[in-house]
Amino acid sequence: MNVIGQLSNKVHLVKTLAETGIVRPTRPDKLVRTLLALTTWGPTPAAGYTASAIRYPNATAIIDELGTLTFQQVHERTNALASQLASRGVKEGDAIAILARNHRGFIDAVVACSKLGCHALFLNTMFAGPQITDVCDREQPAAIIYDEEFRDLVQDALKGRKGFVAWADGDVEHSDPLIEDLIARGDTRNISPPSEKGRVVILTSGTTGTPKGANRKQPESLEPAAALFSKIPLKALEHTHIAAPMFHSWGFAHFTLGMGLSSTLVLRRRFTPEDMLQAVAEHECTALCVVPVMLQRTMELDDAVLAKYDVSSLRVIAASGSALPGELATRVMDLFGDVLYNLYGSTEVAWATIAEPSDMRAAPGTAGSPPRGTVVKLYDDQGKEVPRGKTGRIFVGNEMMFDGYTGGGNKELIQGLMSTGDVGHFDAAGRLFVDGRDDEMIVSGGENVFPREIEDLLADHEAVEEASVLGVDDAEFGQRLKGFVVVRSGHEVTEADLKAHIKAHLASYKVPREIAFMDELPRNATGKVLKRELKEL
Repeated sequence: MNVIGQLSNKVHLVKTLAETGIVRPTRPDKLVRTLLALTTWGPTPAAGYTASAIRYPNATAIIDELGTLTFQQVHERTNALASQLASRGVKEGDAIAILARNHRGFIDAVVACSKLGCHALFLNTMFAGPQITDVCDREQPAAIIYDEEFRDLVQDALKGRKGFVAWADGDVEHSDPLIEDLIARGDTRNISPPSEKGRVVILTSGTTGTPKGANRKQPESLEPAAALFSKIPLKALEHTHIAAPMFHSWGFAHFTLGMGLSSTLVLRRRFTPEDMLQAVAEHECTALCVVPVMLQRTMELDDAVLAKYDVSSLRVIAASGSALPGELATRVMDLFGDVLYNLYGSTEVAWATIAEPSDMRAAPGTAGSPPRGTVVKLYDDQGKEVPRGKTGRIFVGNEMMFDGYTGGGNKELIQGLMSTGDVGHFDAAGRLFVDGRDDEMIVSGGENVFPREIEDLLADHEAVEEASVLGVDDAEFGQRLKGFVVVRSGHEVTEADLKAHIKAHLASYKVPREIAFMDELPRNATGKVLKRELKEL
């Protein structure tokens, strides 16, 4: 990048950070100490809570089911936990697996890992015991920090490893120490930074196979955060409810952004749509982080329940993690106002595009456009860029791309841009539409079909709550389309009705040969439909 480009980026960074409230007048002594902390720790979880403890020691950092913690308390708790883990043999460079829901223990563990220079490996709370064992055998963590409810699931994985309990319910005897007990007896004084910064390993969703570990280093600057802030109007020192699981890249992204903003993070261990609304209303949250299925479940609530909670404080509903149907986006904005922002990306590339409310009003179903510092291009199978309006494979470049899978291997690269594994097209206004996974293309009778447009069309039907479409083997056509539909409460619809609906809008070869009706679609913890399970039905 040339000098003018670098200067432009710096000006944009300072301007954006000032608009969010991160940069604001500060006492000179606090400013010096804050800059020293940021210089010492770099853009890491350790830096985030150290700096906030200096600037806003008595401000509330976390609200969960156990109560509140200030930034100073979180800083001291994580110092104490880091010192206790070190005294038990955990050392710089070790990996620490974390199997925890959204609560203070998750944050304590992540920040303590950062202060020790350990690598935090996030385990999915919906994993079965054998999956946990397989991941730990591959990643070789030195210890596992887990919620008590998962004790039986981690027993095999714990063999030969240290175990610590992040959250416990009731007076139950534990074979492994509670991190609350470690914190109570630990040294709260500042600790020396490690020689190497720890990394975060986030597992891919595993919707089409075994989850892989995505090795992600900490960003080199605050410019990626500023790029998001320029598209999603988050502000400093406000309340954010992170309903999306923080072990997933989207929930963790908002945890990371919240650190930079010195946000009060409102957390609940389990999601229900009414509890989410109650948390937003009670704590006057201005931002809500969700995956789309959470919005789907919220819109299923009775009107009386929706009217029960005053959520007018919300300025941002930030959604990501799976496809957001245009029909659902419109209904959410009609109810909550034009405060919905949809981020499209992947564990490997972080983000690609962001759709603002105006985008989704003008072009329902769009994934939006790239934020500053991100490049998105579409290529054909020969690696040539496709023209606007044509479908191609989606490739992304930005500062947040991962460093490869922990077990080896990487995503395909073309001219420094990384594949998301999806295909899509740009409309005339330069907005991206994601047509589906590149490995989900169905060839039926010689015609190429991507499920996404059929799924979106089915979701637009007044009687359909949600839908999924995939290809199944067919002796005559190679593959045939099969749909799976959940009918909205209080409605009735037949297979013939839905086929006619599709045929009225799309080519006849895009009409599924059969449509199965289900009570619910199988999903993972982040709301992605598990199509491999549907294929087995």
